[in-house]
Amino acid sequence: MAQADSRSHPVIAIPELIAMVASLMALNALSIDIMLPALPDIGEAFELTDPNRRQLVVIVYLFGFGLAQLVYGPLADSYGRKGVLLSALGGFMAATLLCIIAPTFLTLLIARTLQGVAAAATRVIAMAVVRDLVHGRRMARVISLAMTVFMAAPILAPSLGQLILFGGEWHWIFGALLAAGAGLFIWIFTRLPETLAAEDRSEFRLMPILKNYAIACSHRITLGYMLASSLIFAALFSFIATSEQIMAQQYSLGAVFPLAFAGIAGGLSISNFINARMVEQVGQRRLSHGALILFILISGGHALLISAGIDGFWVFYSLLFAAMFLFGMIGANFSSLVMEPAGKRAGVTSAAYGAATSTISAVIGGFIGAAYAGTAFPLVFGDAILGVLALLIIFATERGKLFGAEEYEDEEDGAAA
Repeated sequence: MAQADSRSHPVIAIPELIAMVASLMALNALSIDIMLPALPDIGEAFELTDPNRRQLVVIVYLFGFGLAQLVYGPLADSYGRKGVLLSALGGFMAATLLCIIAPTFLTLLIARTLQGVAAAATRVIAMAVVRDLVHGRRMARVISLAMTVFMAAPILAPSLGQLILFGGEWHWIFGALLAAGAGLFIWIFTRLPETLAAEDRSEFRLMPILKNYAIACSHRITLGYMLASSLIFAALFSFIATSEQIMAQQYSLGAVFPLAFAGIAGGLSISNFINARMVEQVGQRRLSHGALILFILISGGHALLISAGIDGFWVFYSLLFAAMFLFGMIGANFSSLVMEPAGKRAGVTSAAYGAATSTISAVIGGFIGAAYAGTAFPLVFGDAILGVLALLIIFATERGKLFGAEEYEDEEDGAAA
C-alpha cells in the first residue's frame, strides 16, 4: 500500500496508483494523437483552403498545455492535489464539449487551447501525487511502470481515432475524449485521497513563486538542457503535426497511416526501454550526446537524399524511424539532467521544464509544419537544424565537455554560467 506519511492520509494500493497515474498522463497523449486521422475531415468541415492550417488543432493544444503547467504546480501546493485536479478535469470536459459544438474553426482552436490548459494538470499533479505517496526506489518503480503503461497511448491513439471514423464522423472523436475525461473524473473523485496534508500547503503568493522559478531556471545545467530539450521536442512535435499529411496523403497510406504512426511510437517506446537498461552503465551525458550527434547526421543525410530526388516511402520511413528512435535516448536523459540540480525546487523546475518544452516546441514545430509543401524536406531539414542548435547549446552548457563525466562541481542556486 502507498501512504503519504505517518500522520495518516487514506491509502491507495500501488497497482491502482500506477494505473491512475498512467491514465492521467495518457489523457494528454490521447488528446493529441487521436486527432491525427480526423484532421482532413476537420479541414473539409470548416472549408479550410490551406491544408496546413489544420495542424493548428494539434499546435494550439500543445501551447495551452505548456503554459498552464506553470500555474498548476503552485496551485496544487497551495490548495491540495485532488480539488485542483478535479476542477481541471471538469474544465477539460467543458472544453471538449465546446469542441463538439464549435460553429467555426476559430472556436474549435479556442476550445482546443482550453483543452490543453485543463489537461496540463494531469501531468503536474500526477507526479506530485506520486511524490506525496511513495519515496525513494519505490517512487522510481511506480513512475517507470506508469510510463510503460502510458506509452501504449501514442501507439494506439491514431488507430482508435481511425476506428471511430469508420463508424462515424470526426465529432465522435471528441465524444470519446469527453467519455475518457468523465471516467477519470469519477475515478479520481471516488478513489484518490487528498495526498497533501493541510499543514504542508504553501501560501499562493505571486512574488515568491516567480522568485523560485527564476532561481531554478538560472542554474547553468538546468537552463542549458531545458533549452536544448525544447529544440529537440520541437522536432517531435513537427513530426506529429505533419505526420498525417506526409504519410497518409503524400505517400498515399490512407487508412493504414495509424499503423505506420504506431511503428514510430513503438520505436520510441523500445528506445526508452533500452535507455533505461543502459544509462546506469554508460551515463546520461554519453548516451544523450552520442544520440544527438547521430540524430543530426541521420536527419541531415535524409535532407540531402530528398534534395537529390531520393524520396520513396521506405527511405523516408526507415530514416525517420531511426531519428525518432534516437530521440528516445535524447529526451529521457535531457529531462533527467534538467532535474539534476533541482533539489528542493524540484516542483517548480519540473513545471518550468514542462512549460518550456511544450510552448517553445509548439511554436517552432508549428513553424516547421507550416512550411510543408508536398515533400518531407522541411521536416527533416528542420530536424537537422534543431539538432545542431541543441548541440551548440549543450557544448556551451557543458563548457566544451561533451561526453564528459557525470558529476560536475555543484554550483550555488541561481548561479548562471
